[in-house]
Amino acid sequence: MATQPPQAQQPQQARPQQAQNPPETKLLWNPDNVKDVAESVGISVLGDDALRVLTQDAEYRIGQVVVEALRFMRAARRTTLLIADLSQALRVLDVEPLYGYDSTRPLRYGEASLGPGQPLFYIEDEEVDFEKLINAPLPRVPRDMNFTAHWLAVEGVQPAIPQNPSTSSSSGPDASGRSHDHLLPKGPGANPAAAALAGLDNVTVRPAVKHVVSNELVLYFDKVQEALMEDNPDEEVVRLRHAALDSVRADPGLHQLVPYFVNLICNNVTHRLDDTFVLLRSMELAEALVRNPHLFLDPYANALAAPVLTCLLSRRVGSDDDPDAPRDQYLLREFSASLLGLIARRYAASNHLLRPKLVRTCLKYFMDPDKPPASHFGAITGLAAAGGPEAVRILVVKYLRPYSDEILQRVRDRNEANGLHFEALTGAIVKAIAAIAEEEGSSSEKTKSPGPVNGEGITAADRAQLVEFIGPILGTRIAQLGNKRLVEQVLDVRNIQ
Repeated sequence: MATQPPQAQQPQQARPQQAQNPPETKLLWNPDNVKDVAESVGISVLGDDALRVLTQDAEYRIGQVVVEALRFMRAARRTTLLIADLSQALRVLDVEPLYGYDSTRPLRYGEASLGPGQPLFYIEDEEVDFEKLINAPLPRVPRDMNFTAHWLAVEGVQPAIPQNPSTSSSSGPDASGRSHDHLLPKGPGANPAAAALAGLDNVTVRPAVKHVVSNELVLYFDKVQEALMEDNPDEEVVRLRHAALDSVRADPGLHQLVPYFVNLICNNVTHRLDDTFVLLRSMELAEALVRNPHLFLDPYANALAAPVLTCLLSRRVGSDDDPDAPRDQYLLREFSASLLGLIARRYAASNHLLRPKLVRTCLKYFMDPDKPPASHFGAITGLAAAGGPEAVRILVVKYLRPYSDEILQRVRDRNEANGLHFEALTGAIVKAIAAIAEEEGSSSEKTKSPGPVNGEGITAADRAQLVEFIGPILGTRIAQLGNKRLVEQVLDVRNIQ
């Protein structure tokens, strides 16, 4: 009992001394990084106390992210921490993901006009104000280290590039006898700040390595282009064209020519919208590239989809002087729709935003009453090919009654080109709706569920309900098919909220 008062007084006597000499905090995070970030946002003067507090907070936040990432790693029964774990940890902490390869900004298709009613689809890039860019102050010398990848050896041979200097290459020493080799930038991806700090900022740096294509591939590209674009009905020319497409469809050594083929397709669609022959050959070339099992075209999926959408949804395709132009343009749009569906199915796994974007673009054109019948034909055909029967059932069938009254009726009254536009558009819509029952029939065959697909059970009441729901034009066409399951599927759409 006698020793308690002195023990209680010791902390009170030690507090003034601890306040005068606080212990130095050991920081794991480099304060210079925090200072660099502060300077980048305009804070030129940052006190030592604030710098220490911000550095400690950064350490805490990083540790919090790592702890959450480790939980995801253990939940996956792994012993290796992946970038996906860090991205999931940032999402759990309500922070925008900054790591990994997942993009939070979806690609958007822009639309440009080449004339009256001639849309051109392209991938929108970020717009930069040129005047603001010129008048902006020069950036500060970067302090971050940059990395670049290069071939250390190709089949056992070390290539002669700046990243792989030979043992004989050396620079002379300076006046003090020291060499500046360790301060020189090594290749186009090296950090230029190191040379600037060493006083060697005027050193000539070699440009990036150019894409070199062999003479054989250049000759192959020219021959394929010549065989495809030669408009001649001669049998030998047609045979060479088919041989060129078969070669592109199956050749395993065309990786170097993929960007050049994609660029050729985009240029042909951009500048030759009045020539259905060139457009159809370009779509055939795109289809051959997509069907080649040896080519990795996932990075080019958006670039290939843009010209396909242009051929599918353009207001006018082909020349007005050609009497076969209306028939040729519908053949082109139908082929482009099948190609669009092939692209959507093949690259949906690697590009999750591609398929919804294609369906949304086609639906926008289909619901626009100002578009011509040919564009509506391409829109409904492309929507059915890219989205499948389920997209037609959910997005289209419920709005067919006002569409029939406002658009189909107007097209039939005009009776343009001897009813070609009306029959083509109506047939495309009926074909898209009929695919709903085909999908249902295939799934029922797998489960062996009884019931006829095509029957004579369509009653007058069903026909009346069908006409009231989707309009007299389409309702009569669907009822004439005699498909009882199709009528039931169409009428069930009324219950979708």
